[in-house]
Amino acid sequence: MAPHRIRRYQESDREGVLDLFWKGLDEYTSPTFHYLLRLPRVLVPLLGGPLALLLVSGSWVLALVTCLTLLAALRFIAKYPWTSFGVITLNTDMSDITQTYFSERGSCFWVVECEGQVVGMVGCLPAEESALHRKRLQLLHLFVALEHRGQGMAKALTRTVLQFARDQGYQEVALSTSRLQPSALGLYQGLGFQETHEFYYSWIWRLIAVPGVYFLYRLRQPRGP
Repeated sequence: MAPHRIRRYQESDREGVLDLFWKGLDEYTSPTFHYLLRLPRVLVPLLGGPLALLLVSGSWVLALVTCLTLLAALRFIAKYPWTSFGVITLNTDMSDITQTYFSERGSCFWVVECEGQVVGMVGCLPAEESALHRKRLQLLHLFVALEHRGQGMAKALTRTVLQFARDQGYQEVALSTSRLQPSALGLYQGLGFQETHEFYYSWIWRLIAVPGVYFLYRLRQPRGP
């Protein structure tokens, strides 16, 4: 196993970070597609539409083409939320990682380096709500390259954020993920994060019935003398 180390982001890491980010998002297309195939409101028209055409037209070719077209459309729908999230992210906090994560105290961005390659990443920013700005830290963009999983990198990156939050005087660390990411759900629950509520990132997530899950970790405050 090649050695790896967690360190702060540098501008020379940008290409590797973006590559890891997009590859990570692309991985979620297939689970989303398979999830949609199990929904009755999707399965019924997917099977019923081609069957109805077959009964009306008597053409297996037309029925097959219709079925394949519907599957292609469903694949696009499964990919769209993740692509949309990626575009929004690259036009907001990750448009300039150095500016966003290192211009002020209380935020940071780390990468995992292995043999000169970026194989993991995570960032954190103060909560956007003004009332929570100095109280709650938001964990963002936790990704580990597929071939480097199972080595504890995701757990180490999360613990890096938790320790940073303690050092900076935050009281809570918050994050969100989706119900389609069971490994992430298990990781956060195993580290002591508490699920607070479900929500939908946008209309497209509500359309495909995939809720986001909000987690909160309450940091223990040091006892006074």
